[in-house]
Amino acid sequence: MKDENKRTLYLKVRVSPEEMDAIKRKYQNSGMDSLSEFVRAMIFEGYIVHIDGNELKELLKLASNIANNINQIALRANSTHKIYQEDIDEIKNLANQLWRPLLFLQTKVAALKH
Repeated sequence: MKDENKRTLYLKVRVSPEEMDAIKRKYQNSGMDSLSEFVRAMIFEGYIVHIDGNELKELLKLASNIANNINQIALRANSTHKIYQEDIDEIKNLANQLWRPLLFLQTKVAALKH
């Protein structure tokens, strides 16, 4: 190892026993050779992902509304034996409302990959 790459500094972090158990479990599952290597990898290559619970709730609410509307349209179609263009247009509109945020979420998750 080159002199400039020698690890001469020491980092001390306090954790609870439960946190240490979790760290050790993750380290053991990582397949890495040392705990130090694992911790450095998590620091330099790991991700902190903030998920806005309110945004996810809104997506869930939107998906639930879409499912309810589709169910109502299906019930009407079954009882009348007719499918109306307005119903199809409504389903398409609702699906588009859901796809936009899902595609945005997909791009954010894809950006996390190396």
